[in-house]
This record gives sequence, C-alpha cells and structure tokens, in this order.
Amino acid sequence: ISEQLHMSISTISRALKDHPDISENTRRKVKELAALMEYEPNALAVNLRTSKSKVIGLIVPSFYNTFNESLIAAAENEARKSGYSLMVLQSGDDPIREADNLKLCKNYRVDGVLISVVADSYSMETFRRYQEMGLPLIFFDRVPDGDEFDTVCMADDEVATLAANTILKYQKKNVLALFGNPELSISKKRKEAFKRTLDESGISLSYELVCCKSSEEAGQAVEAALQKADKPDHVFCMSDELLIGAIRVLNKSGLKIPDEISVLAISNGFIPGMINPEITYIETSGAELGRLAINRLLENMNEKTAPKSILLPSRFVNGKSI
Repeated sequence: ISEQLHMSISTISRALKDHPDISENTRRKVKELAALMEYEPNALAVNLRTSKSKVIGLIVPSFYNTFNESLIAAAENEARKSGYSLMVLQSGDDPIREADNLKLCKNYRVDGVLISVVADSYSMETFRRYQEMGLPLIFFDRVPDGDEFDTVCMADDEVATLAANTILKYQKKNVLALFGNPELSISKKRKEAFKRTLDESGISLSYELVCCKSSEEAGQAVEAALQKADKPDHVFCMSDELLIGAIRVLNKSGLKIPDEISVLAISNGFIPGMINPEITYIETSGAELGRLAINRLLENMNEKTAPKSILLPSRFVNGKSI
C-alpha cells in the first residue's frame, strides 16, 4: 500500500486507524486500496508489539447448564463491545483440568481471566502467583472463601434466606432441602443461611438438609425421603441441576405438585418454565452475573484496584408448585 500510494508506512498505519492527523481524503484512498488488496493486520504481530492479546479467558465447570450458557453469552457480548474475544474453557469439575486451563490461559497470554472454581480446587497458590505476576483474575458464581480475590456472585445469604422465608410463609411442616457440593462456598453459604432462618423463626417444623454432588444424588435423596413413614411435604433445591433430579423422582412417584408435595428452587428460570406445573423459584441471573463479571474484569485490567466482592440480588418468581 505504501509503495503504490507513495506514502510512508507510518502514514498508512495511522490512516487505517482513523488517526485525526490524517486527512479524510488520504484515509479514503488508503482504505479503498487496502480493501482492494484484501489487507488484514497481523494480529499476532500487533499483540507482540502492544503486549496485549485482546483475549479474555473464561473457565467454567461445565458448558451444559442454562445458567452457564446465559452467562457465557452475556460475557461474550460485553467483551466484544470493548474489543475483546473470549477463550472459553471447561474444567469439568476436575482440579487437574482447572490447573491445565489456567496454564493454557497464561501460555496464550490472555489479558485477564474469569473463573468459576471447582469444588476441590488446589489452584489457590497458582491464583495468587498469577495475581502477583499482574494477571487480572475475577472469580464468579463459585468463588473462594475470604477477601483476597475479586469476586462476583449471587447474594447467597439473601437467596437462601428468601427461600427459607417462602417455605415458612406457606406453612410447610416437613421439608427436604437439597444443597450442592459441600466443599463449595456457594453451598456452605446457602445451607447456613437457610438453616439459620428456619431455626430463628420460632416456627415448629421438621427439616432435613442433604448435600448432593449431582442430579443423580438429588434424585436418590428424594427417593429415600419418600420411603420414610413421615414423608416430606416440601422439597427445596438450591440449583437447577438438583431440581432436575428431584422432579424426575417426584414424577415417577405419582405425587401431585403442589397438592401432595410442593417444590421451590433457586434457578436461572429456564428449567422451572419447562416443568408442569411451573416451578416457583428464587431467580439467579446468569446473564446479569456474566455482564457484571466482565465489567469488573475490564475495570481491573484498565486500572488495578483493591479486591472487592460484588453481590447480585435475587427476586422471587411465583410459579404453581407451592
């Protein structure tokens, strides 16, 4: 382009970038010839020169749930607005894969990382080391305990408290409450807040708290509870995954929802709407969490700030299951 237009390389470069010092006529000539020659900037060369990859790493335990699907889509849209692409990786709830994914992000020189940690993660020292090296890290949804890292997650105490108060409002007497992997802080916080709210209510009711690592375990817990003489009149599920397992068993049992047994879940909203009757739930928005996480990461990449915790509030969505 420089040779054909008899202009310097620096002038061509500035014209392609719409630099204000370059006249409109010159910019037009340069861009027309660039289009004709099908010129594309060498992204690798640009990245090496600027030390920026314009890529953000996003690590999730699984692609295959509606919460993470909506989160990834929203995060990608937000990143694109600021000129970044996402490299999305799946840990499969495996600490070894999580560590490998972190290494991959480092090797590809991503500009920042969003990560939802696995249950038995042993990467805390790696996280600290990467932060010391200047790699911005934002933890979302499943976050580490403590305040040394930037976190973006649901207001888990508020979510579980709202769920427990809903159960109290509807005067349930025998509750089976299903919580996730006990090693995760999200499960611990929700379980503790749920139990505390019931205990401090002063209302007499029975409840059983069961931790489940999968949809299958949730189904097994419901099946065992239904075989007892004192069957539950309510099932609470702290996630869509557990809700799917619980509903599968309840449907097989022939019990009518909500007449014979009621159900409440914490959910992104998609799964409850697919069940008949529609499940009442406390909303946790994956899309909104994705937007908040990306914006916090971009903020941190532009100017390093002290770690902080961002909590996303929830809301009650009335279905027909309670």
